[in-house]
Amino acid sequence: MSDQTLVKTEKLAMLALRGLSVFPFMLLNFDVERPKSIAALNTAMENGRRIFLLAQKDVATENPEEKDLFRMGTVCYIKQLLRVPGGGIKVLVEGQHRAKLVKILGSRTFFFAEVEPVYENKIQKSTVKNEALIRKAIELFDAYASVSNNVSKETVLSITGSNDPGYVADYIAQNVYLKPADKQKILACEKPAKRIELICGMLESELEILAIEQQIGEKLQSRLMHQQRENILREQLHVIQSELGDETDSAYEMEQYREKIMALGLDPDSEEKLLKDVSKLEKQPFGSSEASVLKNYLDVCLELPWNASTRERLDIAAARKILDDDHFGLEKVKERILEFLAVRQFAPASKGSIICLVGPPGVGKTSIAISVARALNRNLARIALGGIHDEAEIRGHRKTYVGAMPGRIITALIQAKSKNPLMLLDEIDKLGSDYRGDPSSALLEALDPEQNAKFRDNFIELPFDLSDVMFITTANTTSTIPRPLLDRMEVIELSSYTDMEKLQICKDHLIPKQRKKHGLTARQFKMSDDAIRETISGYTRESGVRILERMVAQACRKAVVGIVSGEIKSANVKAGNLESYLGTRKYLPDTLNAQDEVGLVRGLAWTAVGGETLEVEVNIVPGTGKVALTGNLGDVMKESANIALTFIRSRAGRLGIDSDFYKNSDIHVHFPEGAVPKDGPSAGITMTMALISALTGAPVRRDIAMTGEVTLRGRILAIGGLKEKTMAALRAGIKTVIIPAENERDLEEIDQTVRRSLEFVLASHVDDVVDFVMPSLQETVKARVQPPAILTDGKLSGDATAVRQ
Repeated sequence: MSDQTLVKTEKLAMLALRGLSVFPFMLLNFDVERPKSIAALNTAMENGRRIFLLAQKDVATENPEEKDLFRMGTVCYIKQLLRVPGGGIKVLVEGQHRAKLVKILGSRTFFFAEVEPVYENKIQKSTVKNEALIRKAIELFDAYASVSNNVSKETVLSITGSNDPGYVADYIAQNVYLKPADKQKILACEKPAKRIELICGMLESELEILAIEQQIGEKLQSRLMHQQRENILREQLHVIQSELGDETDSAYEMEQYREKIMALGLDPDSEEKLLKDVSKLEKQPFGSSEASVLKNYLDVCLELPWNASTRERLDIAAARKILDDDHFGLEKVKERILEFLAVRQFAPASKGSIICLVGPPGVGKTSIAISVARALNRNLARIALGGIHDEAEIRGHRKTYVGAMPGRIITALIQAKSKNPLMLLDEIDKLGSDYRGDPSSALLEALDPEQNAKFRDNFIELPFDLSDVMFITTANTTSTIPRPLLDRMEVIELSSYTDMEKLQICKDHLIPKQRKKHGLTARQFKMSDDAIRETISGYTRESGVRILERMVAQACRKAVVGIVSGEIKSANVKAGNLESYLGTRKYLPDTLNAQDEVGLVRGLAWTAVGGETLEVEVNIVPGTGKVALTGNLGDVMKESANIALTFIRSRAGRLGIDSDFYKNSDIHVHFPEGAVPKDGPSAGITMTMALISALTGAPVRRDIAMTGEVTLRGRILAIGGLKEKTMAALRAGIKTVIIPAENERDLEEIDQTVRRSLEFVLASHVDDVVDFVMPSLQETVKARVQPPAILTDGKLSGDATAVRQ
């Protein structure tokens, strides 16, 4: 036993290695860059050049802790240290003996560790088993050196005379390629015989892997030689064809390419690049993959409408007639297009802005864009953006990639065959993004009038002028459109159609279209106005007219079946026989309650298919102050209920409500139709009135509906979707609608039929409408407010906004 084994532990600077292991009596050089590791080296140089090297478990860990390190390492002597420019260090160490990490004493500036040396007993006499293991290991090491070509014969010969199995195992492990975990397993094995058995097993596994790699390499070499032989044969065939005069077709094709490129009238840089590609194609061997890529690229470039354009129609009267013939209503869009034409007459060089049509499904966003293209005499190029989440879909792929193709914008221009088409970007709010890039960012260049004069597609690699393209985008909502993209567009809102507009659209457009589609004449199929109104109210609930068109198509199909079977000669659809064509009515009309009720208030809501009335029910029962909110409510509506309760508590004295009602009563707020999700702040005033009614016992007028967001201090804030909400109130038989005073400006956009039929109350504070909604509460309210302003038949009476005292 050596005297060194009496030493229990020693304290040394420690350096964590990534993917490396050092074995005793072996030399290893490596680079050091981490500040903590450099500090450990400097300390070791000052203290006898001895350092403890230990491998970390995960090479990706930048700042390892004690749990990230293996326990077995090597105490080494620093033989050489070289500092290199940039702060790194190259170091050469020699392993002395194994050591176990006991604990880390300090790890701020560098690792300082307490280690326990592990010494091996010198083998006095070699056993038969050890001799056999050593011979087997050297034999496998020699085979590995022959196959891998990474180990010299001298390296193998240097251990042939050794009779120490531990040293042989360490030597081989240091000089062959093994996984870091396998090298660490050899280092951690303290028994020499066990260690050399491990290295033998690992060498056998490595030899199998190297044999498979060699087979793969031979197959690859054979395939490359075969391809090279084919290329030589093709080149010989090319020379033979040239000698026989059969190469004239190829020469003629190259000349055709050059003539077409010169005829395009491109800028000098683009023309030079395309001509270079033709020269490169001419030099390619017959049938090569590079020739196919170049030919496809040149064909795509020549198909682009570099200078082809249609003559724009600038006749405002003709354009107005086309738009009116195709669509009823949509005045904002029509006015904007006519403004564009007028400006083009005065300033032909003006580029115009990008128009974004925003509205619910079925209101005619896509179809009006198609009509605009016809009115302007521009070719239409439509791109459906819904679900696109790859930037290459917009900008294209590099032409060297397998299956490369231009992006959708360039492809649409090729299909439109003109450089000034109307490009319709449909469903721009449904763009996605993932690891392949953000398509919305790729659209920024195309939709920016300051940049799109030199739009570059990854496939074309040449600048293309998009400034003459008129872009129209469509979306259901602006909330999901990225802000930078939205800033480049002029948003035009397309609101829901009124029932009168739907009636006119159905008569003028849908019925004639479906009659023609089903082969019916005007005598064979008629539909009365009452039947259309009944279809709108009883079979559809939408903002647009898509479902209405389906209902008309269904009636046409029933009529065709009746005529073909001989049951009828013609179909005259009326309100009385509508169910025989369309089936049972799907939606029942909203009706007023029979009498004024306590805790029951009717609100107004906006949905994607139009406006709806929404009842709020509140019940107060003795309890301990619990508040229940039911009806599939979103977070915003739940917050509105809490705001309403807090406001009522601040007004409890004025309203004659027990100030401790929130302690002594349980409050339940319910919105019927619990299966339908509901959210939004505009139900705040409705919940407030319902709670006040339930707490005071005063009934609420049944002919009133209301909408508005409420704050903690009772202020009523503006809301959106007023047009759709007021139409829903009219359908439900409501006579009076309470709206925020800030929404007075929106009354101009409401349909005149609705404005004449409804009475609008403008209110800026909850106090302004309490006595108006609950007349029987007047005697209990101490603080009075001026009567609210009432808008009747489109004219205000009294003040525009009630003033809170």
